[in-house]
Amino acid sequence: MDISQDTLQRFVFENTAIRGNIVHLNQTFHLALHKQLMPKGLRNALGELMAASALLSATLKMNGSLVLQIQSKGLLKLLVVECNSDFGIRATAKWSGEVRNDQNLFELIEQGQFMITLDPKDGNQAYQGIVALEGDNISAILENYMLRSEQIDTRIWLSCDGNSAAGMLLQKLPETMNQITKNQDVDTWNRVGLVANTVTDDELLHLATETLLTRLFNQEDIRLFEASATQFFCSCSRESVGNMLRMLGKQELSNIIEERGEVEVNCDFCNTQYLFNKIDTTQLFTTEINPAVIPQDGKPAVH
Repeated sequence: MDISQDTLQRFVFENTAIRGNIVHLNQTFHLALHKQLMPKGLRNALGELMAASALLSATLKMNGSLVLQIQSKGLLKLLVVECNSDFGIRATAKWSGEVRNDQNLFELIEQGQFMITLDPKDGNQAYQGIVALEGDNISAILENYMLRSEQIDTRIWLSCDGNSAAGMLLQKLPETMNQITKNQDVDTWNRVGLVANTVTDDELLHLATETLLTRLFNQEDIRLFEASATQFFCSCSRESVGNMLRMLGKQELSNIIEERGEVEVNCDFCNTQYLFNKIDTTQLFTTEINPAVIPQDGKPAVH
């Protein structure tokens, strides 16, 4: 695999209940954030969250989106990443006051909440879980959540250098085999976990998946599956923004038009600008709202 490519690749340890995946985000990371100027610590945190979103999405059997979101009453107000079933990823951050480049994510959080949202596109109800901010890094927080909420042993390694992001996930699925196999899985899980914990940021970011697996687990029998491509993808559209504006109400929009002459909306994720004049806003109330294209968390800001 060319490390310059943006990919997620699944693998399994043969004859065990242990699976994993590795993701590399290069162009995806660049395109998601190149229009957003932010301090280095927040940029790196978003990179790790982007990698984590892809790793977790790869474990789900769902057609929809996974949203990872941190809210805080400190300098950091919002960190949000969305990854869909096709590994289309977008991300953004909001903060207030002066944030230094040398400040890490956890120095900026006060009374924070970490939320995981599963938003299926098949008509099923969305699920949201609140994740305790237990641990001193994003990997530890997600590992604790997977163990306590999903009862699945999970180990996650994440890295971001400000230019690219990468991650590796290992999971031990619930045992359904006989006791001998269960004991073998526990032994293998403990062994591969110790070995995986030796991975460096440089290896995670710059080694191709097959090379990294060979270096770490050369004594194990691993089956590596075909790679899936990741990409930057923003779901904003003029239709979705129009639906959002209609929710403000006809009178409120008329007041904005009277004051400013037009309504300007910028997408927080991709910085695309949408302009609506008097004729545009009048037409908004002549058609039915399509709820499927109303923006979700991180919705565009109205100016």
